[in-house]
Amino acid sequence: MATWKSRGLRGQGLEEMLNFVNDIYLQRGLALIQKIPTPITPIEIDKRNRHITLAYFDKKSTVDYIGVVQGIPVCFDAKECAYDRFSLANIHEHQIDFMKSFEEQKGISFLIIYFTQRDEIYYISYRQLKRYWDRMLLGGRKSFTYEEVDKEFRILRNKEVYIHYLEQLQKDLSARE
Repeated sequence: MATWKSRGLRGQGLEEMLNFVNDIYLQRGLALIQKIPTPITPIEIDKRNRHITLAYFDKKSTVDYIGVVQGIPVCFDAKECAYDRFSLANIHEHQIDFMKSFEEQKGISFLIIYFTQRDEIYYISYRQLKRYWDRMLLGGRKSFTYEEVDKEFRILRNKEVYIHYLEQLQKDLSARE
């Protein structure tokens, strides 16, 4: 059973940045993207401060974010990676299944990954993620490397929108046509 005490707050920095970016997208009328909370059951509550101090995850969650961009349904997960190798153990089969079903319904699924040591952020399409996943299922590597990531899908930063992933989403859409 995973708990907050044992897992810490991994990925919180990236998620905070994405929440800020999603607010900008909403204010500008570009997109409506919502963070999906992970369902939890509290175990210990600090009654004085009314804070949950220990909890466990109720059920499998889907992805971190879901919404719509200019009429196109999108869902994605956000991950941080400290080194040049991303373990596919950080993605669960039910998430891959959800993304597949989302794509089958004409939505766009992807992963945003932050290579913290390099301070670089990438958009990885569901199609590419699925290739890594299938390779693992066939007995291949259980990870993918920074070198394998398509550098054309690097999310560049600017002063107005720190993680402007809509540009990479547009590239992904163009590649599908």
